[in-house]
Amino acid sequence: MAGQNFVDYVKIMFRSGKGGAGSVHFYSGPTNPRGGPDGGDGGRGGHVWLEADPQEWTLLSLRFKKHIYAEDGDVGRGGLKTGSDGKDVTVKVPLGTVARDPDTGEVLLEITEPGQREILMPGGRGGKGNNFFKSSTHQSPRYAQPGEPGMEGWVVLELKILADVGLVGFPNAGKSTLLSVVSAAKPKIADYAFTTLVPNVGIVEVRPGQNFIMADIPGIIEGAHEGRGLGHQFLRHIERNSVLLFMVPSDTARNLGAEYHILLNELNMFNPELLDKPRLLAITKRDLIDDELETMLRATLPEGIPAIFISAATGYNIQALKDLMWRALN
Repeated sequence: MAGQNFVDYVKIMFRSGKGGAGSVHFYSGPTNPRGGPDGGDGGRGGHVWLEADPQEWTLLSLRFKKHIYAEDGDVGRGGLKTGSDGKDVTVKVPLGTVARDPDTGEVLLEITEPGQREILMPGGRGGKGNNFFKSSTHQSPRYAQPGEPGMEGWVVLELKILADVGLVGFPNAGKSTLLSVVSAAKPKIADYAFTTLVPNVGIVEVRPGQNFIMADIPGIIEGAHEGRGLGHQFLRHIERNSVLLFMVPSDTARNLGAEYHILLNELNMFNPELLDKPRLLAITKRDLIDDELETMLRATLPEGIPAIFISAATGYNIQALKDLMWRALN
């Protein structure tokens, strides 16, 4: 997934269609030149829909669309003819898309299931024609309803990657390397911070018939919850992962518990509910340290979280890690 092609935030002006006005009309024919009311109803305005598209992984297709409008309903006509409904607009979005009010931050709806289809803005109802208002005491109404207005406003669409396991760690912790080893994903890998600027997703096969989706979330820095670096853009992708795999590199860490709790604090400050998710700890780059240093680091492991030393470069404990993640998921 190329960085320039990964778009996870767009702001669009949406407008649903207004309803068509009802008709004021009276029947007139050769045998009945002054007939009763026969004004038809106006048509409904078009809805604005959001629809899940499992083939999409990004909001790229909406990047340059600043206005999306549905069609207005048609007016009613004589002869009890109802106006045609306005054409709906369907906006296809990836799974994990959230629609928000940009001013209040209120979540309007979320698209999380294949086949899900939700109305973002309903079209206005068509007005009733004068035929609707006739009665035994009022046989010739000379009025009809106007159509209801549609809805209009800016909406933020943001994407939160849906995955079973999300990788959490500082830049250069080895997340991209691990994803490239355990799946067919090919993220950019280099030995400097922030190589990964967008989430990468891969399918991990544990055993035949046992698969799960893993997401490489761009690296966290201290203060990410305050928006430092690209903090908020990174952290929101972690919200939709079922299990969090924390990763701390063994070649630079001196206290594994301290490193882990810095990461944990960033998640807690961003969204305390993230701490309710199952958590695992992988100490990476085991091939770069000796047995003595491993023993020293083991003494600093945090309590209450399953931990494992791994090396994606040599394959050390990779299968054991996959089994550990599978058990956490199931």
